[in-house]
Amino acid sequence: MLLNPGSLWHRRRKAFMTIQCRDLFKQPLPHLSLFFYLTWQGRPARLLLLLLLLPRGAGRLVFPSTTGSEKRRKRRGLRLLRRTLRGRRCLRRFEKKMKAVTEDHLYLDYVKQIGDCIFPLHSSVSLFLLSYCDCKTFRVFLVSSDETASNSHLTDKVRPRDLDICFIKKCELPLVVQSCCLPAVVEKNGRFCRAGLAVVLRHIIHKTYEADPSKEDILQLLGFKKTCLKACAEVSEWTRLCEISIPLAVENFLWASPERKTIPEEILQLEKKLGEPVRVHNDDKIRRQKVKQQKTFVRESNDVSSQDEKLTEDLEPCGADLELQVALSKLTLQKTQTATSREPSHIRKIKTSELPQLEHVFAEGLYFTLADVVLFPCIHHFLAFSKNNQVSISQLPLISNWYQRVQEVSGIKKAAAKCNMQMCQYVGSLSDEHLQSISVVPDKTEEEHEDVHFIGGPRPTMTKLMENGIKVKFSPHPCPSWVLDWDSLPTAVNPGKGKMSSDRALRKQQQLNNLVALVAKLAKPGDIVVDFCSGGGHVGIVVAHILPSCQVVLVENKELSLVRAKERSDELGLNNVWFLQANMDYFKGVFNIGVALHACGVATDMVIENCIKIRAGFVVSPCCYGFIQNTDKFAFPQSHQFKEVLSYKEHMVLCRFADQTAVQLPPERRQIGKHCMGLVDLDRAWNAERSNYSVQVISMEPETCSPKNNLIVGVPI
Repeated sequence: MLLNPGSLWHRRRKAFMTIQCRDLFKQPLPHLSLFFYLTWQGRPARLLLLLLLLPRGAGRLVFPSTTGSEKRRKRRGLRLLRRTLRGRRCLRRFEKKMKAVTEDHLYLDYVKQIGDCIFPLHSSVSLFLLSYCDCKTFRVFLVSSDETASNSHLTDKVRPRDLDICFIKKCELPLVVQSCCLPAVVEKNGRFCRAGLAVVLRHIIHKTYEADPSKEDILQLLGFKKTCLKACAEVSEWTRLCEISIPLAVENFLWASPERKTIPEEILQLEKKLGEPVRVHNDDKIRRQKVKQQKTFVRESNDVSSQDEKLTEDLEPCGADLELQVALSKLTLQKTQTATSREPSHIRKIKTSELPQLEHVFAEGLYFTLADVVLFPCIHHFLAFSKNNQVSISQLPLISNWYQRVQEVSGIKKAAAKCNMQMCQYVGSLSDEHLQSISVVPDKTEEEHEDVHFIGGPRPTMTKLMENGIKVKFSPHPCPSWVLDWDSLPTAVNPGKGKMSSDRALRKQQQLNNLVALVAKLAKPGDIVVDFCSGGGHVGIVVAHILPSCQVVLVENKELSLVRAKERSDELGLNNVWFLQANMDYFKGVFNIGVALHACGVATDMVIENCIKIRAGFVVSPCCYGFIQNTDKFAFPQSHQFKEVLSYKEHMVLCRFADQTAVQLPPERRQIGKHCMGLVDLDRAWNAERSNYSVQVISMEPETCSPKNNLIVGVPI
């Protein structure tokens, strides 16, 4: 450890200290020697960090190559230093300063508290995970709109133990946090923010494991391939159910009047999910083991019944025994015992379709994951309220059994005790009628009405549109010859100087020429430009570099992509870039221009919708037309002109064939794909024009820069 080379006792002499420590950290350790290069400049606080690590009396100090008088002077100075540092006030001030430098700040919304619950439930879930992980690497702030809110408002009944929580007003939030929904985590530099429940919880798990790699059980919460709740809520029904629908439904249920005793639809949907067959990696092998277990159980039970009927009463049906065994082995981080021999031939010959289905042990199947941690506080408060208000939960046997099973997971009861949650006992009885009612519940995604007049293929659909006067309209490019001088740009800006192949780098440069030219034409000094679906920041970083007077915000759900973008920004020394890892719905900031390069599927429609909400201009390049489908927010076709002519199925035909533009396809098929792309984007443009926008659909120059070369440009009128 090198401490500020300089004078030592005003003589600029150097001394080496050998600190031989015994009983360090108050636990048996082998003999430990630490060598420090020390210099003294008359300020005792220089040695603060060293003496904090060395308990008083834990070692002895040796000053080699010094005379007797020098030793005495140094020992007197050391005694003075110890007396100076003995005060608790100095130690607390130092610890607070160090924590402020190293900790990330976690901001949670605070509306009110009822019983042992903090509202909104997103905040309760976040605090529960912090308690479960025993994570101390975050400084927690509760954000209240009440100007008089203070730490005294948080009673001991809802304040989690071992967590230092402070109140903060909304006006005191960092600017980057003010532009997104809570919960949010901000790094110490104040430019990198993570927002949204799933993103924040996944970050807490990663930070906990980084701080203590021995906590492998915490990392296992992310599930197989670390993908639990990683998909955006806009495209994943399961993420949306866990992250948004159930917490919101439980909040409304708790706030409703006691007369409203109906179980929320979202809770019934979770009950249905728990009754569905489990699909996991290598489930074929586990299902064959279940067949073997069932046959062994039947054989043993018959033998017992023939010998002694009383023994049969002690036998429990195997049911989900195998699933529980696999789940428990995962929770204890043990590998399941591999069979020393293959299954019998009669089991191997069973078709996969005839194998028994696996039953749910936890929310996502056999393994305890982050989804269980998210759902547990919500279901706990729902069940506790139902019990206190005589609300019948007989329709929820699977949820009741899941709730009891989660309580047995190591660490759950301890975390619940820290959060002052009083556990309840609910055991649901599962009947055959209930299983049958779950299996016949219709899926919402199925179409209610079949289109008897539907004719497949793109040509009948395009002909139908032409007969009704709807044709593709491409506007001329406003600045086709505008290009950047890429050779003069730094490496971190120029994709041609990275790891891309020369052909791909050239195409990327051509794509950026088109988008940056249109953004530069719309932007004014002081404008805020948001790069949605930014990925590695190809568009946003170029815009920030060539328009230093504009503030650029990169919004991306994938952490690794955004980290790479930040590294490029740091290399360039850009100070006008913010980084927000969040789903698009969690960005609520005010901006002037929205841009997106190759936003997949309905992400294009989300970008346009966000821009229209605040009357911002937009430059969007759509992609992945085949992923377009009806969602909770969008119904296709969107414009009234297309709705009068096409059904949903016919519009989906256009979307599927709009993806047929790859260079290896025949020219005729690529031409049909380009035509379908134009029609889909025309529907988007006409829908935006209803909001008083001037919208154009143009092609990139040159068109060979990308198979998906359409641009939708909108300006508020």
